Amino acid sequence: MYFRQLLNDQSACASYLLGCKTHSKFAVVDPHVDLVDEYISLADQQGMPIVAVLDTHLQADHVSGLPELVRRTGAAAYLPEGAGVEFEHHALADGEVVELGNTEIQAIATPGHAGAHHAYLVTDRTRGDDPWLVLSGDALLVGDAGRPDLHAHAERTVEEMARLLYRSVTERLLALPDHLLLYPSHYSGSVCGRGLSANPASSIGFERRNNPMLRMESEDAFIAALVQDIPPAPPQRDVIIAANRSGRPLAALR
Repeated sequence: MYFRQLLNDQSACASYLLGCKTHSKFAVVDPHVDLVDEYISLADQQGMPIVAVLDTHLQADHVSGLPELVRRTGAAAYLPEGAGVEFEHHALADGEVVELGNTEIQAIATPGHAGAHHAYLVTDRTRGDDPWLVLSGDALLVGDAGRPDLHAHAERTVEEMARLLYRSVTERLLALPDHLLLYPSHYSGSVCGRGLSANPASSIGFERRNNPMLRMESEDAFIAALVQDIPPAPPQRDVIIAANRSGRPLAALR
């Protein structure tokens, strides 16, 4: 399996190019619009087409590169079921698998940061039948958990989103093996968390033992900590969400 983590330090966003070289199928997960050329260049260097582009959720802090990648490569677009976007895509259900030759990406519903949010469990069948890593999006971060307010609305309060996130983390992500590598969509410098590490990778076991948000004595304690001292919302949050929902460039909505 080919796997590369790409970092955008300006927004502290992590994204991923991965896939199967044997069957010539690459995917990009949580692409940043500023790195579209780089994803395509890296895939071209390997002689591989990008056939799938996935977002873990509707982003609120930066413009997704998904629509532009789809336009330039002809790849299929994948988002969590219920993401509410206005462009053509495949709505992934919980547990659904995207097959990239010997590489498999399984959706795990992990709502709480957003109402529709997936982590993606990645298996390399050439190495074994056990999953190798999880792309956790904004649900579980290195040293923190995702903020619950950016996608809260009248139907779901910030506290209710925090409760959803607690259950997603404890019942879905922490049910995974400790050895599993964990790659989030943000790291230190992002507004999507408060105590994020500058190291953009970890493991389920390391976070279980050392992440302060996973050492709370109860669900209520987790929620109280998560909703305390939430940083200001990202600039242009509403217009960024609108751009990502419509699939149109940010400039077209100004």
